Amino acid sequence: MDRLRKALNQQPSSPAYEPLDNDPDGDTTHRKAPHHRFSWLEYSIFLLLGISMLWAWNMFLAASPYFQHRFRTSPSLLTSFPSALISVSCITNLVSMLLLTHLQSRANYPNRIILSLILNIVAFTLLALSTVMFRGVSPGVYFGFLMAIVFTASLAAGFCQNGVFAYVSGFGVGEYTQAIMTGQGVAGVLPCIAQIVSVLSVNEPDADAGKDGGTVPQESGKSAFAYFLTATAVSVAALLAFFLLLRRHLDASTEAKSPISDADDSEHPTPRKVVGMWTLFKKLHYLAAAVFLTFAITMVFPVFTQQITSVRPADTAPRILQPACFIPLAFLLWNAGDLAGRLVTLNPKLTLVRWPRTIFLMALARGVFIPLYLLCNIHGRGAAISSDLFYLVIVQFLFGLSNGYLGSTCMMGAGEWVDVEEREAAGGFMGLMLVFGLTAGSLLSFSVA
Repeated sequence: MDRLRKALNQQPSSPAYEPLDNDPDGDTTHRKAPHHRFSWLEYSIFLLLGISMLWAWNMFLAASPYFQHRFRTSPSLLTSFPSALISVSCITNLVSMLLLTHLQSRANYPNRIILSLILNIVAFTLLALSTVMFRGVSPGVYFGFLMAIVFTASLAAGFCQNGVFAYVSGFGVGEYTQAIMTGQGVAGVLPCIAQIVSVLSVNEPDADAGKDGGTVPQESGKSAFAYFLTATAVSVAALLAFFLLLRRHLDASTEAKSPISDADDSEHPTPRKVVGMWTLFKKLHYLAAAVFLTFAITMVFPVFTQQITSVRPADTAPRILQPACFIPLAFLLWNAGDLAGRLVTLNPKLTLVRWPRTIFLMALARGVFIPLYLLCNIHGRGAAISSDLFYLVIVQFLFGLSNGYLGSTCMMGAGEWVDVEEREAAGGFMGLMLVFGLTAGSLLSFSVA
């Protein structure tokens, strides 16, 4: 990796957007930190942190049929809870990220990560218990409880995104950022697989529909309990793994401080150089704009995916092409492409971190996928291109692939274009731009719907 960076640093680059490299040997390490070598153990821990970061959100999506079952007696809540869930989640996440980004000077990023995981553990344990206890409460009471859980989980996501991206930037190892992005992709794939398997496992999908505990697996309390408890288990595993990472660097910092040692003194945290967002934006404008555009455009896909069905008539289509399976299958193809795109960036030769203008143009070009969705079978009204393969592979998989690749490249490349002491702030800033993109895309998706 060092030899590759040396070779790249010898190439001419644009003076208007030039990577800052303070180490004469081409090593981009954290201030006060010795040379930090790549470790597969640390890569795995950051991968798990990435999984835990988005696992909670994907649990909400996977349990949507269960929530519909809880709100079945209240038509108004039944139609409004998805919008309320998205709004509360995005606004809470954005506001928390804005506040945390301004609190740089004595920020303790490891403590923020720990707090986020504890909040997730508490939130999803309570949500799991609600599936087997107090099932007789009114839909209004349960709605208030659910929004409180969504608020807590979104607050945890804000702490986690700000803490993890800032913390990992201090290592100066781009592969660790890629691990976080890959973990987020894994968190999108696994719930989709679980949902498809659970639907296919039902022998008679239409039998007893609408009854409590009927044959639709996602509506049963036991199935929902397993979903939410899995989110708790993932957060617990991530918390234990992060403690291992902290202990690993605490033991290694007896002579020289590691990327976490100066930030980990909870009693007297070392003041950091406060870097303004405008300063960071001037250095990272192409990457910041690219990550914003990437995720803003991406947020149209959940709207279309829930509306597009197979071109085969439901009464003659095989089970996998019927809406109950076809919609999660489309989510799976998108998330599989997203995961593949994130994995591609593990090979430094395939990234574009040295060409931020190109990354920005590619992010802008992703808007072409929106009219491609309009060519598909929306609401069963027919498709201009009558092919499920076109929809699942050309549209869904490639759209997800571009999201994973560009999102990971932007987050990995941020540390290459700022001073060493600005890397943590740059990581938090890029995480904020990512959340800005998600929020803007979520609000615009209502107009698309």
